[in-house]
Order: sequence, then C-alpha cells, then structure tokens
Amino acid sequence: MKRLTSQARVALLGLVLLANFARASDEMFDFETLRYRAKMLAAKPYVPPPNQVPEWMRKLNYDQHRIIEFVADRSLWRREALPFEAQFFHPGYIFDKTVSLFELRGKRAEPIPFRRDYFDYHTVTVGEIPDELGFAGFRLLYPLNHAGDELGAFLGASYFRFLCQRSGYGLSARGLAIDTGGPGAEEFPLFTEFWLERPAPNAKTMNVFALLDSPSVTGAYRFTIAPGADTTMQIRAVLYARKNIAVFGVAPLTSMFWRGENSEGRGEDFRPEVHDSDGLLLNTGAGEWLWRPLANPRAMRSATFNDENPRGFGLLQRDRNFENYQDLEARYQLRPSAWVEPVGKWGRGGVRLVELPTRDEFGDNIVAFWMPAQLPPPGEPIELEYRLHWCMDQIRPPAGFASATRHSHEYETERFLVDFDGGYLNRHGDDPTIEPVVSVGEGAELTHTAVQKNPFNGSWRVTFVVKPDGSGRPVDLRCFLRKPPHVLTETWSYLWQP
Repeated sequence: MKRLTSQARVALLGLVLLANFARASDEMFDFETLRYRAKMLAAKPYVPPPNQVPEWMRKLNYDQHRIIEFVADRSLWRREALPFEAQFFHPGYIFDKTVSLFELRGKRAEPIPFRRDYFDYHTVTVGEIPDELGFAGFRLLYPLNHAGDELGAFLGASYFRFLCQRSGYGLSARGLAIDTGGPGAEEFPLFTEFWLERPAPNAKTMNVFALLDSPSVTGAYRFTIAPGADTTMQIRAVLYARKNIAVFGVAPLTSMFWRGENSEGRGEDFRPEVHDSDGLLLNTGAGEWLWRPLANPRAMRSATFNDENPRGFGLLQRDRNFENYQDLEARYQLRPSAWVEPVGKWGRGGVRLVELPTRDEFGDNIVAFWMPAQLPPPGEPIELEYRLHWCMDQIRPPAGFASATRHSHEYETERFLVDFDGGYLNRHGDDPTIEPVVSVGEGAELTHTAVQKNPFNGSWRVTFVVKPDGSGRPVDLRCFLRKPPHVLTETWSYLWQP
C-alpha cells in the first residue's frame, strides 16, 4: 500500500476534524439529550479520558502557567457586545485534564476548538500543541460592578466558584463529592464537556450545561446563572450511579479555615484571622437555625447533622470587619458566602461537615454537603434541583445570630464566650428575663453560666465554663438565648476537643 505524504496526512486530518465538527454541529442538543447520554454512559464501564496535555505543559510551574494569558479581544461574544462573555483557561501545571467546550445556539451545538492565538504566552517556551487539545476550563465575564468584571469560573474536576457584587473570590462549589471524609480514598468526578448557551442581547441570566463522569457516577447538569448582589445559580442535576457509593455528597461546598478568634496558638502570624468561611449555617426542615463555627482541628473530623427535607445550608463568611483580618491583599472580609437552597423535598439525610487540619492558608480544608439517607439502585436516576446563592450578608436567621466565638483555658476548666447579635437584641436594653440556654454533652460538666448586654456594640455575650472529666472525649456544646417562651437566637453548636 502506498504511504501518504506528510501534506496528505495533514489534509486528511483536517477533513476528519471538519467532519467531526460538522457532525457535532448537526446534532440537536437539550437537557434531555444530555440526560440520556449520561444514562447510556453509566451503563458502560468507566473509561478515563485520554490525556491530551503534552509533557511540556504538565511541567509548567505555578508562575509559568500564570504567565499564559487569554487574549481579551478573543473572548466569546465580545464582538457581538453581548452581556455575558467567556474566556478559556490554558491546560498545564496541575490542570492536566482537558474539557471539550461547545457554543449552544438554540438547540444546535458548535464545537469551540483550542486555538493557539487565543493566548499570549509571553516568555513561556511553546512546544508542540495537539490538534484536539481542549481547554482546562473557562471563566464568565459580566458587568457585575463594572464592565468586563469576572463573574465566575469552572476549573478543575467538577469545581466552580462565583462572585456577587462587591466580593472577591473565596470558597468553591463542586458538582458532586464522592467518599469525602470516608474511610477510603476520595473520588473526584470530572466535568468533561460543557455547553455554553449563547445569551440574548438583553439577557440577565445565562445557561451552562455540563456532563459529569467518574468511575462511580455520571450526570447531566444545567446551571442557570443570574448575577447580582445575590448571584444565584439554579442547578438541576440528574445522576446515574455505576455502583453503590458509600458517601454521596450533594451540593458540596469547599472552603478554607486556618485561624479564627477561637483558634489556639495564633501568635505566629500578624493577622488575627485567616479564613474564607467562618461557620456552617443550617436551616432544618423543622425550621431550626443552627450555627457551627469552623475550626482547624488537630486531625480530620466530621460531623453529620441529621435532617429531613432541609430548607438550606451553607458555608458563610460572617465576619466583615477588616480589623479582624488586617490583610490588604487577600481581603478576607470580602469573601462571599455560599448558601444551598433545595428545590422540592430532598427527604431524609444529613448535612455533613468535614474539617481537615491545615498549616497554612493555601489549601482548602473544609467541606460541607448533603448526604441522602438512601439512594436508588445503580442505574436508576437521582434527580436533584437547588439554588446556590453566592452572597455577602443576605443569609440571616430571622432571630439573633452568633457573631463571635471565643475560648480560653483556665487551669482545670474551659471558658467559652459566645456573642449574639441581631436587630431585636441590638435594640433591646438590659433585660433580666433574657436567659442563656447552655447544654454540654458527655465528657464535661457545666460549672458556670452568665449573660451580659454589651454596652459598646449592642450585642449580648454568653459566658459559660465547663470542666472536662479527663476522658479526652470530644464534647458537644450548644447555646442559645431565649425570653420565655420565645427563642431569640439561632442555636450555636460547637465540638470541643480536649
């Protein structure tokens, strides 16, 4: 057989790519076709995506990868002056897996191929670039505060994070968490393909579709993104498990907590506090509001708050006072909160909080997610819908809330101080009928309780002292304020490790 010349091989490859693009463009796309594709994919054994990232890209270090910039004038939809724009992330460094991107016009999907001229490589030496490389992910732009503002990004595994008005990047969300905080290794599902729906000229929202795949599960996702002071993502997901999964984490949030007002040994850094989030807030199906301050534990620990049909949960950054951070670059006081609001009834299950030890601020060590009590058999659909809010201070319980947690060791006892604030409490003067309700779990006994009105800022401070029994067991602590018969605050919940 006569061998093809190099020119002929290039021409043939071009025809194949054009044919593939044309075939992809001819396919009609909507959420139902994506859902069907996820279902068919789950019926087959998992096949890892081919690694198309060349070695020279994988060897880039952090600084080299950051040098590579997307050329702003090549942003998707910029020439049409549409309200949303998309820019693409270059593969390399730790982003050694690529995604396929499509522009969705009506029901027609058109591939967005990788192009070298999308990027300015500056001083980076560029090696060979495969013809079907793909991208590491993408970011969306929207005039959130000013023209050309970044709105959010999908980058790495199933991670994404977004902004609201007057905020900076902080915590992340994920499509799904598998075996997080479990006895075995954690599995990180991947978004492998995205469809970006072309927005209308006056659009206030934008749709993004995604296909998820991993050894244990596949899924179809639709994100309807509405930017604003409360940037809201309406998320619909249909998932298909390939096998039984021990820890199935729905609507996972990932954050960082290194140090706070309740942390020990804070003298090694000039900043009083360093965290993207300072607590987990829950609104249970029964209507109770519960606040769990975050901690940087000595070893991994997890807690599950059992519930039925939760009304919401999230990781919040409540402390907005710059004086408590003193960081002019990181600006932790501007990190957004993320709040999960279920749509429909999620049934029985629990919100799981996983806290990992960290020695610095450069890695996420906090995860929170909903874990259903029961899943259908593998192959059967798991349908979920929720609203994910990226916001500053919009999520507040209707009553008072815990604004600060402090802890000190005093000889054989432990002293805890919890400040409660809120409209009613702040306006209300000193009142002897307002009382603290403190409960202490096994491992310690309560020896003293007091409450005071703070005349300097209007909050109320509960002080209580516990004496550990010497067993070394973690102790559950709970506290709230009431003016019988009315409960005035959310419930402060804390796990203290002697």
